[in-house]
Amino acid sequence: MKFAALRFDGRYRQALVHDDRLHPLPAGTDLFELLAAGPTEAEVLSRCGVPVALAGQHLLAPVRPASIRDFITFEQHVEGSFQGLREPAVPPEWYEIPTFYFTNPHALIGPHEPVPLPPGCTVFDFELEVAAIIGTDGANLPVEEAERHIAGYSIFNDWSARDLQMYEMRLGLGPAKGKDTASTLGPYLVTPDELEPYRQGDRFDLTMSVSVNGTPIGKDSLANSAWSFPELVAYASRGTVVRASDILGSGTCGGGCLVELWGRNGGEQVPPPLTIGDTVTMEVDGLGSIENSVIAGPPVHPVPAARRVR
Repeated sequence: MKFAALRFDGRYRQALVHDDRLHPLPAGTDLFELLAAGPTEAEVLSRCGVPVALAGQHLLAPVRPASIRDFITFEQHVEGSFQGLREPAVPPEWYEIPTFYFTNPHALIGPHEPVPLPPGCTVFDFELEVAAIIGTDGANLPVEEAERHIAGYSIFNDWSARDLQMYEMRLGLGPAKGKDTASTLGPYLVTPDELEPYRQGDRFDLTMSVSVNGTPIGKDSLANSAWSFPELVAYASRGTVVRASDILGSGTCGGGCLVELWGRNGGEQVPPPLTIGDTVTMEVDGLGSIENSVIAGPPVHPVPAARRVR
């Protein structure tokens, strides 16, 4: 099954996507509780309201997550990006653990919404990823149980202010404001059974591609990730809890962002950073496509430097 979200009767509502129509779930429905019960599509349809045409709808992010963990799991991307971010080499620790950072769930935008330039950013980038969306709570999960906690998958774009990111990460933390303005999720939450034709062992062989203003930039397969989503879920839950609605980003695929290409070009920013008016389109097999255009962002309000006590 596929689920989308829209503003319906003035409220955020999730809807089943069926026959090119959106079938709104009853107001107050918890999508994750619904899916955990294992209904058939016919059973879900029987609960839905009057459908509306999918075409022309302004879709919102299909879920409202409690948290977003974003991993970095594609070796090709890591090698190029470390060069682009002026790091000496990929640290050996990358090969040992599927590391992640927490990003801002309040900055999530829909599959076709405009994305504002972050204040002060002059080197703006995108990151083509797939997200797993947690459907049932779990704690300290072993890998063999973790996949059962995934409700579905979606396309994820981790927008990145590279100049801000490189500056703030000199402090050994972050990224922070370099990743704080927007992340795109959509267009649908696609349940795992829909992706079975693409299964390759513990992962899915989904072709992922990105273009800017119609010009192809990069392409890869989700199957090339160094870790599978069950392994990411298990690691994310280690010593803690993953909860329904939590998002786990796969990390950027090979060729899925500009900074990786810049690193492979010896630092030359070709293709150039995104500017106002640029449109980024991402497509993933089985998950659909998203398209966001860059618009002007808010101004920078200066914050003073640290007050020195010595």
